[in-house]
Amino acid sequence: MRRVLVLAATAALAAGCGSGGRHADSAGSPESQRIAPLVESSKPQTRPQKSRAAHIPMTPSVPLTGTAFAGTPTVGALFSMSGGQLIRHFCTASVIDSPAKDLIITAAHCVSGLRHIGFVPGYRDGRKPYGVWVVTRVITDPAWSSSADPDHDVAFLVVDRPGTTTKIQNVTGAAKLGVGRSPTGVVRVIGYPIGKDRPISCQNRTRAHGRRQLEFDCGNYVGGTSGGPFLTDVDRSNSAGTVVGVIGGHERGGIYSDVSYSIIFGDDVKALYKTATSHSPPKSTPKS
Repeated sequence: MRRVLVLAATAALAAGCGSGGRHADSAGSPESQRIAPLVESSKPQTRPQKSRAAHIPMTPSVPLTGTAFAGTPTVGALFSMSGGQLIRHFCTASVIDSPAKDLIITAAHCVSGLRHIGFVPGYRDGRKPYGVWVVTRVITDPAWSSSADPDHDVAFLVVDRPGTTTKIQNVTGAAKLGVGRSPTGVVRVIGYPIGKDRPISCQNRTRAHGRRQLEFDCGNYVGGTSGGPFLTDVDRSNSAGTVVGVIGGHERGGIYSDVSYSIIFGDDVKALYKTATSHSPPKSTPKS
């Protein structure tokens, strides 16, 4: 279990914070204690325009190693928060298409027990090009909530940007949710390693790991990449595409940096999405 780094500062924010996957960052030391303001002085960029270009070719990367890149609007880092400020990023999430346009997806083990979480889409080099969004609701399957069943390691999060009624999907765009897909196929996986200020990306073919899990083999997926999306049909303009998995599941994402897992998205994930999209908007944003 090495994808989520549970630090003393984070534990102080969360009552009864559960253990996460991939706690240690095998690539280096944790991110420094840099505090970032919740709302920047400049407005977030507007939603990127869709390109007429074809999808990104879905062929395995050469070499099979997660490589840093400039980021994409629909994928971002999850941060612990204190006093309305960001502390450090610990997991990855992505914006998912929904009627209310306020939903993101990650691994359930990333957010179990945590109370104050911020999401920064497109985060890179300390910059927050699309603003900071506060998690107001966490939706997990009862099978995860009751027993942390690794076959249900996925969560939908409702997000809100303080001081505005704008919805995140209108700013960043969103990936589609893919269920019932084949357990084999080439996917692009994006994640934010702890201690790094840019995400990594790699493409490779998945394979079945038992009846309910996917395996994805590519190097450099260390602590912090949990919750990173498995993407197919990736749009060349903004890398949105379709999410068919998230790093998590078996061994809470894997204990080795070159082997990652995801649950297979089936009817249970479809039902969880239905629950997440049937929510009523919160009356107010919880204090951080």
